[in-house]
Amino acid sequence: MTGIEYMLSEVMEPHLFIIRKQKRESAEKVTPMLAYYILDGSIYQAPQLCNVFAARVGRALYHISKAFTTAASKLEKIGYVDTENESETSEPKGGKETIDFKEVKRVDHILASLQRKLPPAPPPPPFPDGFVPPTTEAEKEPENQQTAEPQPPAVDPIIDQGPAKRMKF
Repeated sequence: MTGIEYMLSEVMEPHLFIIRKQKRESAEKVTPMLAYYILDGSIYQAPQLCNVFAARVGRALYHISKAFTTAASKLEKIGYVDTENESETSEPKGGKETIDFKEVKRVDHILASLQRKLPPAPPPPPFPDGFVPPTTEAEKEPENQQTAEPQPPAVDPIIDQGPAKRMKF
């Protein structure tokens, strides 16, 4: 038999049941497509692993970017000159916080060495057959993408499951 089938893959009675939607191509070959879980009588669709990673990495990048923006604004307050703007010379202004430039250079060196050591990111895995990626408002309105401050990442697919789509039994 071939085609789409649903299989009960995990059971933790009486509260949790995990159902897997899969495509059977032969008696031995099965391709998993989606997973659903029933938690206390409510049915949820489990998020794709790539969506979970994308949301978590996006959130981490947002916070890292915000931290670098904050650090850059503090460096501008004391008069530190970027390597891109070395032609401009300005005297440091006396600020409340002192920054050790040796420490800044050491951190820059550590970050640069880590960037050289790490391999480039692998391409994302292909989506399963029948999966339609959700469209976001950012894809619908490309002219509004040029903002000065980075936007917070999309909602985490694990956390934002919303209310159950079916009645409890």
